[in-house]
Amino acid sequence: MPNQVLIDTSFVFALYNLDDRYHSEAVKFAAKNKLQALVPDVVLPEVTFLIVRDIGYQGIGTFLKEFIQTDIQLEAITMLDLERVAEITQRYSSSKFDLADCCIMALSERLNITQVCTFDRRDFSIFRPKHCSYLELLP
Repeated sequence: MPNQVLIDTSFVFALYNLDDRYHSEAVKFAAKNKLQALVPDVVLPEVTFLIVRDIGYQGIGTFLKEFIQTDIQLEAITMLDLERVAEITQRYSSSKFDLADCCIMALSERLNITQVCTFDRRDFSIFRPKHCSYLELLP
């Protein structure tokens, strides 16, 4: 089985938004890497919010049809993950991490994943996970 990688909102949005400044980089990375991509379920509401904001409501249906055709796996957040999210938000309160990022952090620990695809590096660069020294940020 290929290595697993968690996918952040910024990467998913860049992959599907032709006008995003990171679109070509996301597409190239996705095409050349054989990592098993896991998207936390909390990422989808963020992505669809950005689609409505930047593309329009009609873009949601197109996005979902394309997303369903991929081999990306959705990963559900558990109550134990939410307990860890609460700890992360308290420990890093001055950094004001958003919920989706905290969920990715908690999932990385639970699933022992050390790589995250993101173009929003600030939060993940600050965070120190329990299972490794730091998260490797791709691409």
